[in-house]
Amino acid sequence: MNKVSFTVDGENEGIRIDKWICGQSYDISRSMLQKLLSDGKVSVNDRPAVKSYLVKSGDNIIIDVPEPIELSAVPENIPVDIVYEDGDLLVVNKPKGMVVHPASGNYSGTLVNALMYHCSGRLSSINGVIRPGIVHRIDKDTSGLLIVAKNDNAHVKLAEQIKAHTFTREYQAVVCGHFKESVGTIDAPIGRHSVDRKKMCVTDKNSKFAKTEYTVIDEYREHSYVKLKLFTGRTHQIRVHMAYIGHPVFGDSVYGKSSKYCEGQCLHAKKIGFVHPANGKYYEFDSELPEYFKYVLSKLSK
Repeated sequence: MNKVSFTVDGENEGIRIDKWICGQSYDISRSMLQKLLSDGKVSVNDRPAVKSYLVKSGDNIIIDVPEPIELSAVPENIPVDIVYEDGDLLVVNKPKGMVVHPASGNYSGTLVNALMYHCSGRLSSINGVIRPGIVHRIDKDTSGLLIVAKNDNAHVKLAEQIKAHTFTREYQAVVCGHFKESVGTIDAPIGRHSVDRKKMCVTDKNSKFAKTEYTVIDEYREHSYVKLKLFTGRTHQIRVHMAYIGHPVFGDSVYGKSSKYCEGQCLHAKKIGFVHPANGKYYEFDSELPEYFKYVLSKLSK
């Protein structure tokens, strides 16, 4: 058990304790904090803290943080939708609800577990034992295409394309509201949220350049069906940019509102394109809209 100590300054009085702690430099998730508070592992001035406590100037906050669990990925016989495969890479169509790699709270059943079984462990090692082969990621509740490297050479060359913004990534989404212009570009830097450390936001502080282009495909009564092109690949980029301009992704409970028609955001990585790391030829793959996405469109069209 590790003890982490904070002292509240005068500028941050009146903030709920979990939000205040998440806003500090110590990287701890909101959900983990809630559990630690419930278990009596957070104290204020040597007394157990309650979730509703509002911090005061001079408060001494101590957190008993449990030792981290060593994660490792093991092969699991889970079906994988392989769109393309050769000796250097795979293109996978990830279903909605599947986590890409093991992390806290998701130790098995991930895409990496499935790929390790499918590839008999022959995946690039650059991202370590819990993210073998993973060149880029998509969120748990985002469906669609992503590329996986089988060796380190392929991984490096694909990662270089992503860094140079020459990697084609096209998404489709249902978002809230209507647009004044049918085509537009969002050029706004993205960084970690100052209070909720699990969220990202548009900010000039400790942020990175982020650019998204949108094109309206169709409109419904209160929603729009759009195509989105990523020029950069920041965490939650589309979800953050859409919410920033007032059009959060349909069903996104983090940056917008949840929906009974869709568990999580209605967002699909539809197209991916890259120069093959071995033969230098350009490859591009497209995918059909998944059933959940078609269901949302059918409901909104009525």
